[in-house]
Amino acid sequence: MGYHVSDANSYLVITGGGIKDINIVKKAFVYPWQKHSIISISPFDFEITLQAMTCEKLQFNLPAVFTIGPDDTADSLRKYAKILTGRNEGDSKRQVATGRSHVQDIVKGIIEGETRVIVSGMTMEEIFKERQLFKNKVIENVQTELNQFGLRIYNANVKELQDTAGSEYFKFLSRKAHEGASNQAKVDVANACMMGEIGEAEKRGKTKQEISRINAETAVLETKRKSAKATADAEFTTTQTKLNMGINLENIQATRRAEAKDAELQRDVEVKRAEMELERMRATGVVQATIKRESAEQAAEAKLYSETKSANGLLYKEKQAAEGRLFMDTKSAEGLLYKQRQDAEANYYRVAKEAEATLYAEKQAAQAVTLKAEASYFAKKKEAEAMTEMAKAYGHMSEVLGGPQGLLQYMMLQNGTYEKLANANAAAINGLQPKITVWNTGDNAGSSSDGTGAIRSIMQSLPPLLSTINEQTGISPPSWLAQMGPSQALEKGKANGKYVNGEINGH
Repeated sequence: MGYHVSDANSYLVITGGGIKDINIVKKAFVYPWQKHSIISISPFDFEITLQAMTCEKLQFNLPAVFTIGPDDTADSLRKYAKILTGRNEGDSKRQVATGRSHVQDIVKGIIEGETRVIVSGMTMEEIFKERQLFKNKVIENVQTELNQFGLRIYNANVKELQDTAGSEYFKFLSRKAHEGASNQAKVDVANACMMGEIGEAEKRGKTKQEISRINAETAVLETKRKSAKATADAEFTTTQTKLNMGINLENIQATRRAEAKDAELQRDVEVKRAEMELERMRATGVVQATIKRESAEQAAEAKLYSETKSANGLLYKEKQAAEGRLFMDTKSAEGLLYKQRQDAEANYYRVAKEAEATLYAEKQAAQAVTLKAEASYFAKKKEAEAMTEMAKAYGHMSEVLGGPQGLLQYMMLQNGTYEKLANANAAAINGLQPKITVWNTGDNAGSSSDGTGAIRSIMQSLPPLLSTINEQTGISPPSWLAQMGPSQALEKGKANGKYVNGEINGH
């Protein structure tokens, strides 16, 4: 029995005699035949990670944060007080159930059911493109179900969709976007190469040096385009990383501010509670002292005047003792309150500094990982581009030198392969008696009467010379030097009687 007043963020719920159903008020006088409890309308946050499936049978995780609390209307408060509040089994205290696990379980079940219904009728592409529409549908459907419990959604945040365990759909989707841009660049390069080849076919009269120059300029232009694209991709990635870091930092700061505000409110509540206890103790002490004084006065009236004086002296002494005890109790309570306040402030400062240090360390680690990944990607990309350009240059050289065989012989000349082969052959036959091949290049070698005899002799000596080189080393002449196979050159030399081998004498 007594007069009760609720806090600013709560209501009194009164039941019992004289009340038909329940009475929800801010302040009231509660009689002995009535019961009362307190309900808080402060909203509370909780996070859920919902596993859902689209109409395409694609599973994904949907992280979300909801801020939910009782709606501050008479009808909603009545529903909330009758359905969700009350005493737990085995709990003798009548207090609010807001924030308890059973309320969160009910809300979580409603959110999961409604969200799965909405997601099952949408494709993954619709969820991505219509993010705001999807969020509004979830809030609208969930709010409809929460109205029967007197609850209200104050805020809802749907985070980025995530892959479930064993699924890499979003990872591959991101890779597909990057690969699509890269493939488009390759198509553009291929189109440029195709236009170059068409121009080459239309202008066949130009020399091979001009074609090489045009191809070289095309390769330089392609390299510049790829460099510009790589720079744009790097800037996009850097900008997105900064935005994500800013969003995460704002979320963390908002959470920290909410925690700080909650700690400050808790501290104010404790201060008010201590002040009320102090006033109660003062009132109790004064009432007891007054009762003792009145009893002493009535007893003193029945006795003699001298006893009355003695009783007055004793009463004054007891009054001084009571005031002394009250003063000591007051100072002790104030000291305890001050100590608790200092401990709370120190704990809050320590937690805030630890959170700032953790945030800074995580931020530095994320930046280091990002820079390392970008450096590795850029190095590998440059290495691949260098190998591609080298392969193209070798292709152009192959065209100029008459095909892969000409390029191979050019590379052998550049690397000194022929000299190494000659040295190896000389070392192999050193100290041996090799079989010498001698041939005659004409009917009267070197004695032709006309001036072209020497040239004719040289040209006639080439087929057997190349044939012998092919037989002994396996090396064929380049296509621009001779088209005749080594066996044909040998047969032609023997048919003309100009080839002598072994012990057949000649010039």
